[in-house]
Amino acid sequence: MSNANSNRYNNKFSNNPSLVLSSSKGKRRIVASGEKESSSMATEIAGVKVINNPPQSKLTDLGVTSWPKWGCPPSKFPWTYSAKETCYLLKGKVKVYPDGSNQAVEIGAGDLVEFPKGMSCTWDVSEEVDKHYKFE
Repeated sequence: MSNANSNRYNNKFSNNPSLVLSSSKGKRRIVASGEKESSSMATEIAGVKVINNPPQSKLTDLGVTSWPKWGCPPSKFPWTYSAKETCYLLKGKVKVYPDGSNQAVEIGAGDLVEFPKGMSCTWDVSEEVDKHYKFE
């Protein structure tokens, strides 16, 4: 879909709060959302799912504030997920490099992120991280 057609399509549905079209590198998907597209956007790269600025109602439904907290200073380290992790970044900036992928996943404050079980990666923390997390 060309940018002009994509913009027309997005504009046509942007006033419908239950239907939002998002695209990422030529992939199109429809995301149900109670918020406008500009305030909450979902992407997936190398199996890592990121929702930028999820609605407060979603965070409340998940019970994010009751999850444990973890933080770290700027650093670079390898990590393997022995279970699925969902986390919500309160502050910080990170580039996550999944093993076997040529793409980095950039996450930061306000992002709700899901890492799949079994994924190995390298975390490159450029700004101190503070996050809530939950393993399943």
